[in-house]
Amino acid sequence: MAKKKRANGEGSLRKRKDGRWEGRYTAGNDPTTGKPIHKSVLAKTQSEAKEKLKQAIAEAEKLDMSCAKSYTLGAWIKLWYEVYAEPRLREKTKDYYLNYIDNHIIPELGNTPLEKLTTIQIQKFYNDLQKSGRIQRYTHIKLKDKGLSTRVVRGIHTLLNNCLEQAVAERLLLTNPAKGCRLPKLEKREMKILPEDKIGPYLAEAERRGLLAAFYLELTTGLRRGELLALLWTDLDVENMTTSVSKQVNRINGELVVSQPKTPNSVRKLAIPQRAVELLAEEHAKHPHSPYLFVSPKTGTMFDPDSFRHTHEKILKAIGAEHIRFHDLRHTFATLSLKYGVDVKTLSGALGHYDAGFTLSTYTHATEGMKRSAADTIGSVISQTMQPTKIVGEGRMMPSAPLRCFPDLSAFGSRFGSSEKHQNAASLFEDINRKSS
Repeated sequence: MAKKKRANGEGSLRKRKDGRWEGRYTAGNDPTTGKPIHKSVLAKTQSEAKEKLKQAIAEAEKLDMSCAKSYTLGAWIKLWYEVYAEPRLREKTKDYYLNYIDNHIIPELGNTPLEKLTTIQIQKFYNDLQKSGRIQRYTHIKLKDKGLSTRVVRGIHTLLNNCLEQAVAERLLLTNPAKGCRLPKLEKREMKILPEDKIGPYLAEAERRGLLAAFYLELTTGLRRGELLALLWTDLDVENMTTSVSKQVNRINGELVVSQPKTPNSVRKLAIPQRAVELLAEEHAKHPHSPYLFVSPKTGTMFDPDSFRHTHEKILKAIGAEHIRFHDLRHTFATLSLKYGVDVKTLSGALGHYDAGFTLSTYTHATEGMKRSAADTIGSVISQTMQPTKIVGEGRMMPSAPLRCFPDLSAFGSRFGSSEKHQNAASLFEDINRKSS
């Protein structure tokens, strides 16, 4: 049967020998030959074929078929990284992204044409990463676990999802096939801290190694490791007892790289206790010509973050303490600050968090104790109103104990009652250190 011609841009309909109806339309031009790309739809009835043809043409118009055909996932993700991702990423994040792209995504999915990439294909890729995604970098070291962690798999998904979202925005794909994937649940890691009774021994061992100033400052400020080791002498304001945080250091591709802090909120000025200022002054006297607050005893230059972490681990072992990450010293500072009455907003600013809500959600374990204390305090206040009463004058009644409108915080006034003390939350640790030593 002859084709039933339709208006330009509406395709054509014909009835096939097998009885079905076929709708044909043009979906752009081939980028190599320049010839039209013809596609078709099939249906049992003419009306059904007409509707399918209409939908197919509408979808084709949403796509730039000439470009879509020219990309594999590997080609597109490299272009996306160069144009969209790299200019906006921190140096450390760039390292992660390139590892994900070069070692995982491209080897497994790189040759797949962008338009043929499916949700089930990506889902299988994620499943395989969980089972056997780790790379054997050294032949002499046997891998204990061949699968990638949940965090890494989710990180790869974030990258791939953003990449494919941009492909949709540029009309290379109709939909993002990564959106329908099921990700492994992120298991919440139990937060560990350095116990209070170990703080004294920890600092004593740090002093024995000639590193008291660095570890003391860490425990009294909760700085990230990269922030701590990037500090310069010019960042310290001795008179006002503050230090400015405006940079961080990481090891990337074997080189120490100084970059902007993790987030804009991480640029901040911190109050530090008098004892910290004294220790830092003593430290500077050891190497007066170095611009760095903390100098590597091996190189005489900036302290290597990895070397500093190893020293932390050696200190823990020396004092017989349970292993905790260096980052857990930051958690120690935050947890003890909340425990000893520092308000959440002040703590959030000290940690460089984007808002107090994030701080609250991160340190729920610590704020539970605060809730208990608040409940006990208000319970005590209300209970006072229920004390037996006595007769005063002509039949007037009054409570046998004075009634307060607010909890009695006088016991904490000298330490926590002023905004100045709130800002200098680090002073708490001076008392803790004395108690635990």
